[in-house]
Amino acid sequence: MTQQHKTVGIISIPVIVAALGYFVDIYDLLLFGMIRNSSLQSLGLKWEDAVSVGLDIMSIQMWGLLLGGIVWGVMGDKKGRLSVLFGSIILYSLANIANGFVHTIPQYKLCRFIAGIGLAGELGAGITLVSELVRKEVRGIATSLVAGVGLTGAIAAYFVSQQFDWRMCYFIGGGLGLMLLVLRISVFESGMYHGLKDKNLQQGNFFMFFTNATRFKKYLLAILIGLPTWYCIGLLIQVSDKFGKELKISEAIIPGKAVMFAYIAISAADVLIGMVSQVLKSRKKALYIFYMITIGGIVLYFNQRGGSATGMYAICAILGFGTGFWALFVTMAAEHFGTNMRATAATTVPNMVRGSLPLIIYLFKFLTPGFGVVQAGAITGTIVMVISSIAVFLTEETFGKDLNFFEE
Repeated sequence: MTQQHKTVGIISIPVIVAALGYFVDIYDLLLFGMIRNSSLQSLGLKWEDAVSVGLDIMSIQMWGLLLGGIVWGVMGDKKGRLSVLFGSIILYSLANIANGFVHTIPQYKLCRFIAGIGLAGELGAGITLVSELVRKEVRGIATSLVAGVGLTGAIAAYFVSQQFDWRMCYFIGGGLGLMLLVLRISVFESGMYHGLKDKNLQQGNFFMFFTNATRFKKYLLAILIGLPTWYCIGLLIQVSDKFGKELKISEAIIPGKAVMFAYIAISAADVLIGMVSQVLKSRKKALYIFYMITIGGIVLYFNQRGGSATGMYAICAILGFGTGFWALFVTMAAEHFGTNMRATAATTVPNMVRGSLPLIIYLFKFLTPGFGVVQAGAITGTIVMVISSIAVFLTEETFGKDLNFFEE
């Protein structure tokens, strides 16, 4: 089942626009973690309460991402990849602008939930479109470039958060998103998607992942592979100020700074892992290498008692580098499934991973009374890494796979 379709090079308008879209997406996704304390304290909360309420708001944003992943994924296969790229960015841009006007915690939570729904569509649709437009021989490099450039949005978010009031930070994020809409006009739809019009196939049926044992296994494993990313980012790095106190770090840790250093490393790693995968001719071997780096970072993180803030930031960078496989695992999700299910897979899988953060936080909170903050964090990490390592072992290799196929 093949059809002719237009292909593009690694450096092309679709790749550039997808990268810029992910840049804005990451800026907005991580901004809250950087201005969490300042924004919540300005609304009347004490520091201790700001940390706790901040985790709740972060979880609510992730639930929005989980819901949005399903909505946008289905739309991407039913209405086209471009419909998602336009619709999602409009929603999260307006939600971020509204976030700049909040005066109560419930309003804050609502805005982050709606923004989460909007943010869910950007990466999956972009990776799907790029995967289908770029030649299979260099697909991994192209998607890695999208992530590598896009992830620098975290660095931009940090510097903006240092220069502007938290409300203005949200206004800037919303404004960047609306500006991006102009660039989106120049992007064309995937030829593989257009080829579906002549086929009598179900498109974007989310429940098809659960009606076939082989398909369900591929889908579940694709999700489990990504768990270490948000364990490290959402817990160890974004709550590094709390862990820093427990580990008796000599200076107060600034979460936004920790996130910035981590994402500088993630950005570099996401480009590098595409090249590593290309050299090894394997997605799985590249993942094993970066998992080992992640495990090393986790061990260092929980064995720095009495260390320095500089050491903490350096370890956060190591954790970031190790988890710099975001684009690769989303690309694998896209490669596992046929054209009529690809956007649904590539959009829901990363957002299922993001949506797992509340469960990871719940496990951490459940373990904390009995083991303490540090040990609870370490045990949580051990469980996550064991599950994900088994998932990589069981998943199929997708390097160089022809994507011109359908799910019956």
